[in-house]
Parts: sequence; C-alpha cells; structure tokens
Amino acid sequence: MTYRSDRPSFSAQAIGFAEGDVPGNTTFGEMPVARSHSPSLRRIAKRGNRLALKVAVSAVAGSLLTVPVAATERTVATQAVELKLETVARGLVHPWGLAILPDGRMLVTERPGRLRVVGADGSLSAPLAGVPAVFAEGQGGLLDVALGPDFAAGRDVYLCYAEAGKGGAGTAVARGRLADGRLDDVHVIFRQQPKVSGGNHFGCRLVFAPDGHLFVTLGERFKFDPAQDLASHLGKVVRIHADGRVPTDNPFAGRAGALPEIWSFGHRNVQGAAIDPRTGALWTAEFGPMGGDEVNVTEAGKNYGWPLVSWGSHYSGREIPDPSTRGDFTDAIHHWTPAVSPSGIAFYTGEALPGWHGNLLLAGLSSQSLIRLSLDGTRVTAEERIALGERIRHVRQGPGGAIYLLIDSPDGEIWRLSPARK
Repeated sequence: MTYRSDRPSFSAQAIGFAEGDVPGNTTFGEMPVARSHSPSLRRIAKRGNRLALKVAVSAVAGSLLTVPVAATERTVATQAVELKLETVARGLVHPWGLAILPDGRMLVTERPGRLRVVGADGSLSAPLAGVPAVFAEGQGGLLDVALGPDFAAGRDVYLCYAEAGKGGAGTAVARGRLADGRLDDVHVIFRQQPKVSGGNHFGCRLVFAPDGHLFVTLGERFKFDPAQDLASHLGKVVRIHADGRVPTDNPFAGRAGALPEIWSFGHRNVQGAAIDPRTGALWTAEFGPMGGDEVNVTEAGKNYGWPLVSWGSHYSGREIPDPSTRGDFTDAIHHWTPAVSPSGIAFYTGEALPGWHGNLLLAGLSSQSLIRLSLDGTRVTAEERIALGERIRHVRQGPGGAIYLLIDSPDGEIWRLSPARK
C-alpha cells in the first residue's frame, strides 16, 4: 500500500481503510481498535516506568486498578504562555470521551467499551457496570460521555457509542444514572437510522445547549451521498431533548420525508462540538477527505455541502468542487489542507492561561498537536499549533482553568496543561 499525507491513498481506501485507519501507524487521522499492544508496551518499558507498564496491562485486561499514578511533567513553550504538562493518568485503551465531575474526579471512555472513574490522584476504577454493549470495530466503540445539565440533582450520564443491529451498525445515545461502580436505569434515547455496514465515520460527540437541548454529531459512515438525504441520519447533526424527544421547533420537524431530529446536514465525520459561550451557538469540527478539515458554525437547517463540495479532494486524487462554487451551501469558517484531523474541541473561558480566553482549542490527531484559534466573532484571526508528539483525541477545560487532553493510544493517557510556575 502507498499513503499520502495523513489520509490513506486510493489503494488503502480500496481495501477498506478510511480516515487513516492504518494498523500500526499512529500518524494518521483515525485508527482501528484491532491492533497489537506490544509496541506501545515496549515503549513504556523503555521509559523505565514499571508502574506505567503495570497500569497499561491492567487496563487492557479490564481489571480493577486502584494504584495512583505519580504525575510526570515537562514544560511546553507557546506564543502566549509557558505551560506545565503533567501526565495525570495512564493505562487507558484508546480513551475517547471525558467528563469532569463536580468533585474533580473524571469519567473517561475507552473505545473497546469501558467507562471508568479517574481519581484526583490518577487512579483508575474498575470498568463501571451497566454500560451498553458496543460495536468496537474500526472507528466504532464506546465514544463520548457527557453529564446531564442537572447532574447535581439527577446524576444523569450520557454515552454516545457505536451500536450493532440489523443492517450493520450506527451511532446511538444512552442515558443512565451514575451510582457507586455502575450506571443504573440505562436506556437508549436515540438511534441513528439506518444502520449500515462498515466501521468508519460514527461522529458521536455530545454537547448540551444552554437551553438543555442535546446536540449529537453523526458521521455519514463513509457512505458519502446519504449526507444529503434528509430521510437518513447519516452525515447529520441532530438536536433532541434530554430524554430523547424531538423538539417541535427543529428545522425539519413536520416536513414530509425528513427525519425530525435533524438540525443540520451535509456533514462528513464531525467529532468536535462545543457551545460558543458568547452566543450560545453550536460550533463543530469535522474531518475532510484528503485535506479539507473544517470548523463550522453549525446552524439550524443549513447544508454544509458534503459530498458535493469540500476543501479537500478524494483519496484517489480526484478533485471535489470548492464550497465557494456553490452559494446554496454553508461554507466553513476555517479549514486545513494538509489535514490536521480535528477531534474534540472546547472554548477556553478560564483566566489561568493569559491570552487564551475566548479562544477555540482543537485536539489534533494526525497533527499530534493542540491547535489554538484566536477569534473575532466567527472570524479566525490567528492560529497556533502546539506540537505535543502524540495523537490528541479530546480537549476539555477543567477546574482552575487547566486544560485536560486525552492521548489516543493503546496505552493512552490523560494530560493536564497549566501555567508553568517560575
């Protein structure tokens, strides 16, 4: 096989890889679950960290782990501030989603299908019981996790995951109640329709709007044309109530031939979603094909053009018309070629990092970086790419304005960025 940039070549696509799903190569955008753990375990061993090796082995086995992990740290220079980077947890298998609990502990998903609690000391709980069965193939598995808007009262936790069923697999959302060591009263509140074959492009990021509605991002499952079909959930962002009901003011509610949950369409594979704290608007980040990764302000009823337009090109090298050629589609506010493979995103609202307030932060997979976008309204005025040398799956703001990053690896970690103290 031959490869180009951070996406597979046509020859790779022809045998079933997509979004950089190339076993054993961590420089590409997306990776399959099926992969030997031994190279990464050897890499840990070379660090001389026996505890980290024990953590990784235990996490892969899904066993109980209560030993805290001693933090390691280094400094990272950025344009605005020097940062301290600490490793606060290890031994996670392809961590994907992260939610910070009110007491400072964290919920983290592992793509093979485990949900764990991470203690303040970096210790990992046993996998919580009650998690739905997942389709852990290709890019599928247990993906995002979010706390309900009134978590303090109801302790509701939302999971987004790939679910097997008639026809193949699709994205699903379940809600449960966090108890001691388990989720109780778990039930599915949304299922992507139809389920189709293949293991690519599930989307699956969750974000609550200020009014309590839940946005769910849905990939087009590497099927292309259904992204333009309003009778399908593929390649859409949907908006539902916290219990799964459809809001009556959704843009296609009541329209014949359209699924009422749809908020926007013409998407490829949206893995980043965040609410702009200034306006309450939904922002998303999605993978392009070969190049053409995007940031969008994702508005009700708008068509974002995939697969009819893109700032990237097909894996074969065949060109796709630019979005500027079609005024009936909504264009991205920012895009990248070569690709950066953006996954989770977050607006930084803290004060701990001077010069970062109001910026949009993006987790870069193939770019192995944290990307910081300075904004003037919806216009990107500057970009900084902070090279970190690992695939960054997600970014979250935590207590005190610290930034938490998920490292996508068979021996994945949680990192914390905070100001370096002189």
